[in-house]
Amino acid sequence: MMSLKTAYYYILAVKINLIKVFKKLYFTTSFYKKTLISKVPNQFFFFPNPFLMSSISNYKKFAFQIKDLDPNKFWEVNYSAKEKKELHNFVWLSSIDRKDNASTLRKIISLWNVKNLKYNSLVWETSVISKRIMSWVLNADIILKNSNFEFKKSFIESLVIQTNHLKKNFKYEIDYQKKIEIITALILSGLAFKEYEENYEYSLKELEKLSEIFFDEAGFPITRNPYDLLIYAKYFLLIKEVIKDAQKYVPGYLDEILEKNLECLKQITTPINTLPLFNGSFEEDLSNFYEYINHFKIKIKKQKINSGNIYVLKNKKDVIYFEAGSPPKKNYSSCYQSGPLSFEYFYDDHKIITNSGFGVNISNKARLLSRFTSSQTALCLNDTSIVGFEKSSVMNKAYGYLIKRDFDILNFEQKNDSNEVQVNAGHNAYLKNFGCIHNRTVSIDKINNKIIGQDKILQKTVKSDIKYDIRFHLYPGLTAVQTIGGNTLLIQINKNKALLFSTKEKDLKIEKSIFFGGQKVLDNYCIVISGLIENNEKTINWEIIKNIK
Repeated sequence: MMSLKTAYYYILAVKINLIKVFKKLYFTTSFYKKTLISKVPNQFFFFPNPFLMSSISNYKKFAFQIKDLDPNKFWEVNYSAKEKKELHNFVWLSSIDRKDNASTLRKIISLWNVKNLKYNSLVWETSVISKRIMSWVLNADIILKNSNFEFKKSFIESLVIQTNHLKKNFKYEIDYQKKIEIITALILSGLAFKEYEENYEYSLKELEKLSEIFFDEAGFPITRNPYDLLIYAKYFLLIKEVIKDAQKYVPGYLDEILEKNLECLKQITTPINTLPLFNGSFEEDLSNFYEYINHFKIKIKKQKINSGNIYVLKNKKDVIYFEAGSPPKKNYSSCYQSGPLSFEYFYDDHKIITNSGFGVNISNKARLLSRFTSSQTALCLNDTSIVGFEKSSVMNKAYGYLIKRDFDILNFEQKNDSNEVQVNAGHNAYLKNFGCIHNRTVSIDKINNKIIGQDKILQKTVKSDIKYDIRFHLYPGLTAVQTIGGNTLLIQINKNKALLFSTKEKDLKIEKSIFFGGQKVLDNYCIVISGLIENNEKTINWEIIKNIK
């Protein structure tokens, strides 16, 4: 039977989907197009620094030539949907050689306006159109260099039409990443054109609302997704620097939330300069982003409190990231991965133990598989994911795959003394279906120089034949070999470095697995401890030994 909460979201989803259908039909009408036409400014009031686009363009240091391209063929190539979006968002403008390319660029944009100024669901998708406006405004100096009146007029008119579309539809957008993209585009339009300064004022008010709603007190997104943290930090930084560039006052709330965002980000940045793979995150090299931050001489303070319930254990060459948070609210859970008490382990700047990462950039199937508990370094009972996902096509179309149920984190403790760095926590996610509580303790043993772990399963309600699997996913490129004794595994990092995984449990094996954290599926290996719960309780001890003799 559908719960009241689920029923509420279902009804809301029906409304959202109906609005989407209506809007798509409405957007194609000539009447709607007329509503987008308003006063066309004669010129740009402000040309922002094009370097600022580097905040969201992956900070590419190379420049490619477009002057030798045939503009007439530029939009005729049969690209994939993903490639089309990347082409039509014009973010690639940040990577072109700014010398002697203006003429070709204007022809490319002119043809775009001829072919695409009428609504098209792919080309006018919210993220695509927002980034296109940002890219055009931030590169307007080179686009308009030595341009004639006719081109300048059509270019500015196109910007106005697209900007008006975003502003008209902002209130209907439920995706919070798209909200910050729209706000950024509107801020840029409001700074670029005096006639549309209202866009600037409106967007700053919406930005303040967003910063209050979407983050906890520490500055971490309430989705609990580290990638959301990175995205917002990028856009907040872009907005701040654009405002400064325009010699306007930077709102205090923007300085405050950006400072908190960067503190959170710094705290969870791994030794290999990536994000930890929890709750919708995937790998992205942060090195260039920190270089970009350093360009503005921004000092990031050390976060005094935990970020997003991701706890960091450190000692010398060992770093562990431990996930000890309850799931986000249902309407913020479309990226949540079912891995409470999962962890990632780094040794000597090598990633050893990993979660599988979020497969959203690969395929819908990869997106779903990557959210299962079996894809996390976590305990799984009877091959059942800790949280289920809504199967309603109506809800999925509106929100993405929301979680069905939540759970509580229990008995959280952490300590750091001369002997060890330790974190301990439990969860009751398996209580309803299997009558079980799971508790996990992970320690860095400073004295014996090893990692010690314990997984304890307490069966509150007696149910027979409950099977457990504890998975430890190895980072792609690492191999594992079972030793003669059977209860130890050799993890080979490189030809000169290895670790030993040890347990007293009999059923220890190596399985093939898949890694979703990059832009494509990668093969990797997974260490699995399996067994049955006996006598209402089961304790599984394991170790990662570094000084192999």
